[in-house]
Amino acid sequence: MIKFREGFYADVRTEDRFRTVIGYQNGNPIEFKTQNEIRAFIRVYDGRMWYYASVTDIGDVQKELDSLYEAATPNRDILSDPVVAKFETNKDRIFKFKDRSVRNISGDEKNRLLLGYLPFLSAEKCMTMPTGYYLDRNSIFGFVSSLGADIAYDYQTCGIALYCNMVEGDKKLSAHWQAGDTLFENLRGKEETIAAEFAEQVKFMRESVPADAGKYPVVLSPEAAGVFAHESFGHKSESDFMLSDESMRNEWQLGKKVGSDILSIAECGEVEGCGYVPYDDEGTKARKNYLIKNGVLAGRLHSALTANALGEELTGNARAINCTFEPIVRMTNTYIEPGDLTFDQLIAPIKKGYYIKTIKHGSGMSTFTIAPHVAYEIVDGKLGRPVQISVITGSVFETLGLIDGLTSDLHMLSFVTGGCGKMEQMNLPVGFGGPYVRVSSMNVQ
Repeated sequence: MIKFREGFYADVRTEDRFRTVIGYQNGNPIEFKTQNEIRAFIRVYDGRMWYYASVTDIGDVQKELDSLYEAATPNRDILSDPVVAKFETNKDRIFKFKDRSVRNISGDEKNRLLLGYLPFLSAEKCMTMPTGYYLDRNSIFGFVSSLGADIAYDYQTCGIALYCNMVEGDKKLSAHWQAGDTLFENLRGKEETIAAEFAEQVKFMRESVPADAGKYPVVLSPEAAGVFAHESFGHKSESDFMLSDESMRNEWQLGKKVGSDILSIAECGEVEGCGYVPYDDEGTKARKNYLIKNGVLAGRLHSALTANALGEELTGNARAINCTFEPIVRMTNTYIEPGDLTFDQLIAPIKKGYYIKTIKHGSGMSTFTIAPHVAYEIVDGKLGRPVQISVITGSVFETLGLIDGLTSDLHMLSFVTGGCGKMEQMNLPVGFGGPYVRVSSMNVQ
């Protein structure tokens, strides 16, 4: 039982994290590791300054908390502090994975699952350097505060990531496929999917031709659309960027028209997957936040500090990659809401354009860049030849206004490798997605 002192705000968050990594390259094991770490992060606020500590021995929490109290200055009016007044005092227990935890599955079973998929990386002579990974994570989080908050929940992801190089004459392609899920049993039975994905990439390597550079209509897959929403707009919505940048605050005023009427971008930690965060690291309950609603700037993402500074409400987006770091404003699940078209209806009006199916990476704030991996031409409303595109790029504002078609299906993507990076906190699990999105004109290079 943690003893909090009067005259201060304080909170303690804990994480019991279990992880597995199994890797093979060229048929040989390169990694087989299971880790279990318990850590706590402690904060004290006296109205003037925050004081932090991180411990790996939960038995030291009270001692470290008392040490922070000694460094801080008591404040009898701390409950009236505007930042403290923002904090929620939720009490909750959410354990979705207790009976289906990856902790309860043996390493041998995880290894057998991965080994069953590795042969697909050597299905053709052109495929070299086959590399595969199984990864999982199960975390049990706790959060208590001097205001009375008391929260506990669990989080889980697991997945397979497969890679190989494809070389045939002077043609080359770095091929990849991965699938993430919250339940181990959902990773079974992927043989047909994996075979089809790598067969398509072999065909792409052999038959793709350079795209024609210029401005064309472009259709983004849910993966490409999700990356665009995350990189080009989601980061702009993280309000800590605005605290010291008056020009950004002026540019991104709520109520401003920033996109087409059919465009809505939402953000929500309640969506299951790799961005699932029912409560953030300040104890704020997750909720659906519209960043853009019908083309109008509708909201921003906040911690208690930024919500107070900008006079707005909490959103549930104060997050840290682990209990070594303090929470900062981060995304959870960011997605474009669907429309009412089928995929065939979406591409039907396009005389000449391109469809971006998968991507290598994306980045950007005011100007974005997306590097496609597998792409196809669209000719007279039909998918055509596979094409090589170096990048698609453009102004974020302009592109948001040129979105003129959305399919009715929403696809959320979960990945088990990589993650979102910000400041020194790298590889935070986040989710993103959307429908298939048509943009009337994009710069294709």
